[in-house]
Amino acid sequence: MYEPIRTPSVHSPADDADFPHRSREEELDIQLAGHLAALLAVTDELGLGAAGDRIAEQVARLRGAPPARHAALTDAAPAALHRRAHALAGRALVVAASRADTTAAILSAQRMDAHTEALASAPADTAASGQLVGAH
Repeated sequence: MYEPIRTPSVHSPADDADFPHRSREEELDIQLAGHLAALLAVTDELGLGAAGDRIAEQVARLRGAPPARHAALTDAAPAALHRRAHALAGRALVVAASRADTTAAILSAQRMDAHTEALASAPADTAASGQLVGAH
């Protein structure tokens, strides 16, 4: 009565696919290296050489090759760069904690503290801090 199905279904699992699969740990390594590389770019733009070297070591460890480094100046205010670096270090910290990478987690936490301190010692700029001027 019914014709039997002769071709494999498009809904069948692709477990026997011939492309390589990455493990969760490999995916987290890639993600952590990306966050640290972005942090490195901002750190280099801020001119923090020693901190940049430490971050570059971790990126090289995760990627297996040293990262390309250059200070592409964006003419952003130092406070904005410190806020961006703080956010990137926070993202790196979350991923490092998820993959139980103590070295990267400690480095990320130290960078967060350094950027928090830099923001606290910077002159207050209400427009850049995210507060609304004149709103009550």
